[in-house]
Amino acid sequence: MRRFLILLILPILACGGLAESVSPTTTPPAPPIVVSATQTREASQPVPDTASAPTMETPTASAISFPNANDYEWKLIASGLNRPVDIQPANDASGRLFIIEKYGVIRIYENGQLLDAPFLDITDRVNDSGNEMGLLGLAFHPDYEQNGFFYVNYTGDGGNTRISRFQASGNSAASNSENVLLVIDQPYPNHNGGALAFGPDGYLYAGLGDGGLGGDPHKNGQNTTSLLGKILRLDVNNGDTYGVPSDNPFGNEIWAYGLRNPWRISFDRATGDLWIGDVGQGQWEEIDYLPAGSQGGSNFGWSIMEGGHGYDGEPQPGLLLPVTEYSHSEGGCSVTGGYVYRGAMPEWNGIYLYGDYCSGKIWGLILSNGQWQNQVMFETGVTITTFGQDESGEIYFASDNGNVYHLTK
Repeated sequence: MRRFLILLILPILACGGLAESVSPTTTPPAPPIVVSATQTREASQPVPDTASAPTMETPTASAISFPNANDYEWKLIASGLNRPVDIQPANDASGRLFIIEKYGVIRIYENGQLLDAPFLDITDRVNDSGNEMGLLGLAFHPDYEQNGFFYVNYTGDGGNTRISRFQASGNSAASNSENVLLVIDQPYPNHNGGALAFGPDGYLYAGLGDGGLGGDPHKNGQNTTSLLGKILRLDVNNGDTYGVPSDNPFGNEIWAYGLRNPWRISFDRATGDLWIGDVGQGQWEEIDYLPAGSQGGSNFGWSIMEGGHGYDGEPQPGLLLPVTEYSHSEGGCSVTGGYVYRGAMPEWNGIYLYGDYCSGKIWGLILSNGQWQNQVMFETGVTITTFGQDESGEIYFASDNGNVYHLTK
């Protein structure tokens, strides 16, 4: 295992207890959909009687074993950022990386340098007064090259979650182009989730925490009429705000439930599988997995379960337990979900990389010979706030020390 840098102790972000402006042409935004913690928007199909967990399938992957991590390093490519919490490409063949700073700014990394001018500055509306609050997630529309649309997830007035669409041209997005799609009441300042990702079906997926405090006091995780503690699935190509896909399992925005605080979700670009890093309560951190083609309605167990262990209850039929977990007794405190490597190093192809905020460990996870294999690959010595993946499938991570690193040989 490779160890580098010195541990920097900073407040835990994800743990339960982070050029002239060009204004593109826009149309007047429709009013946002405002949703309370237990209210959801109506959809076109009825609620099914039951939701069953999907069948586990083997993801497409070249790697059947782990490479020797000592032959690789995480190379520093950018520094001086203010609490970076997300790294995303626009997938527009520009090669740019877009890095979120938690207080409300998106920066551009282009041609080997961090640009001074922000891509987007919405510090005037982002509420980052809590450690787990702020500008938290970013996803670019699959047709971004044509329409300039991208989506963000942030906490605004009252600490409530907002999912909004903006429009950009070149290296600048107009802050006044915001179209607020969805506002979700947050009862407490922690467990906001925040990740956004477009799935292979073209829908926008959003990870939301259970609303906070500890132990899910309102039991939102198991309540399929609450949007908290869920993975949402939205059709952002339907109307001025969004539509609810007709095959969503509960007739509302919810695609999957039973999550505590999903800190980073991602789709394998080669297979379409969904990976989720769900932050634990006090004992267990977990990685959840849905193979491509899974039907909606999967229940990941919180707060009946914490990881694969009983919390409010015991294992029961219908719960989809994590594919791997690790305990706080191993030195971890808060999982940071990652990505499946699909870059130019074939020995890493198909390996899911994820980390822990406190310990700085990075694990590799593969399904080999029908068994999940999990191994610590790196001990970075820094706090890991997020992973990222560029247009070529290469992997990056950011730290609370303001640095961004790239996996390389």
